[in-house]
Amino acid sequence: MTQKEEKNKQAALYESELRQDIVTGDFVVIATGRAKRPQEFAGIKRALADDVPDPFENPEESGQEKDVLIYRRDGGEWSLRVFPNKYPAFSRGRVARELSEGPYFAMTGVGYHEIVVTRDPVRSLALLDVWQGAEVFDAYQERYLALMNKKSVNYIQVFHNHGKEAGASIAHPHSQLMAVPVVSPYIALELRGAEEYWRSHKHKVHTVMTEYESQARKRVIFENERFIAFCPFASRVAFEIWVVGKRENPYFERITDEEKFSLAEIMQKALYAIYRGLGDPPYNFYIHTAPCDGKDYPHYQWHIEILPHTATWAGFELSTGIEISAIQPEAAAEYLCAQLSK
Repeated sequence: MTQKEEKNKQAALYESELRQDIVTGDFVVIATGRAKRPQEFAGIKRALADDVPDPFENPEESGQEKDVLIYRRDGGEWSLRVFPNKYPAFSRGRVARELSEGPYFAMTGVGYHEIVVTRDPVRSLALLDVWQGAEVFDAYQERYLALMNKKSVNYIQVFHNHGKEAGASIAHPHSQLMAVPVVSPYIALELRGAEEYWRSHKHKVHTVMTEYESQARKRVIFENERFIAFCPFASRVAFEIWVVGKRENPYFERITDEEKFSLAEIMQKALYAIYRGLGDPPYNFYIHTAPCDGKDYPHYQWHIEILPHTATWAGFELSTGIEISAIQPEAAAEYLCAQLSK
């Protein structure tokens, strides 16, 4: 190899990529010039949880509101419970009123805000048994179905914060469910992108994506009969993972019992790979599903997005909305996959 060829080869190694999300059209930067080895992400110092009493260990004694759902084991001890958030972001169960001012539109923040708590105060979802994970998805579905037809509800967001940097102010593992009167702009963007892809290609975009990832095997972390987990081609953050079902279904609430166990298995694998490979980093995951507003969304596919916190947004990200990742999704997937074989 000549000196020039060697120089070109080295330059190519540090050539950043602009990748486009196939659904939303958003761009991300894969900044290979500032690339890190996967192991380096595990050494990031994590913030410690606040040393405060755990209000979820005994919700009755800590003054939490009455359960709207509780699962018990054979001996009578509770294993999971759901109750209204003591400090809700939305006022419960009222019909929205307009609060517009001059040229600005506003409305009362009505809806429902609930907490889904697993019994163990320490073991995160990555360390639960599959049946315990399936119980969590049972609760998500049961509360979704209970709230989706309320007058003030057009969208239900289920999400989970793990770690202080990810917004978990209480260390005890818990998820949150917010049922709100509006559909978020990001979901609207995904719905529009799925519709436009169908009109252009006559195929469903999420099906095209998952079938390609399953065949290419470059970004897949784990796959079972009903779901696939992979690092998306246009990953917004390092080690981002999507979990997508193989059955075409826009609506999370229509998941079957068999699918819930498969989903619990693949989520446990994905979260454990992050836990082991990155040293239990903070992360968020959330369910993206079609709205419950009475309209039909046949070209969409519900899915889960997992986003570890490995970097902080700075000037470029804040000013452009374009995120920068310091590792290629292919390298991230290979590293995470290896964690499951150890």
